Amino acid sequence: MYSEKVMDHFQNPRNVGTMSDADGVGQVGNPVCGDMMTFYIKVKEARIADVKFQTFGCGAAIAVSSMVSEMAIGKTIEEALKITNESVAEELGGLPKNKMHCSNLGADALHKAIENYQEKQKETEPPSGSPEKSQDKETCSCPYCEGPIEGLENTCVSCHIEFADCPECHKPMNKKADECPHCGATKPRV
Repeated sequence: MYSEKVMDHFQNPRNVGTMSDADGVGQVGNPVCGDMMTFYIKVKEARIADVKFQTFGCGAAIAVSSMVSEMAIGKTIEEALKITNESVAEELGGLPKNKMHCSNLGADALHKAIENYQEKQKETEPPSGSPEKSQDKETCSCPYCEGPIEGLENTCVSCHIEFADCPECHKPMNKKADECPHCGATKPRV
């Protein structure tokens, strides 16, 4: 009835548990059979770094959850969204027809966790049209305390030193200093 792989994932499920600091959580259930699945994902550098699940249901539901968690770890969000009920059933070596709905639940729970993660990301993004600091622009930091140097004022936000450009390397140096901390050039005396 069940393949060896299904039995292995049922008897030795991988990645069982919860995640208190999950980046996304997805829950699905089937009221007809009573199966319930909750998936928790952790995302790092646009990849699913960890998956945990809790499943209340039959052996096939537990095996499916275990397999989905293994299939998702290490994948990009886009790749994980391509995990389907067919691919889960295929990875498990097949499921009986009356248990195919379990593979739907597993893929759906993972997809809901990803959708939850994506919604959270939208909430933390600045609204479109709002000014953002360019990531390509070189940021200036104070050579004395490493604090940021603010715009046109040429003043360190942290230690409040006023800066002028070094005559040699053109990096910021203390207006009152005689020597540049970057290149060692001395200011010409006036």
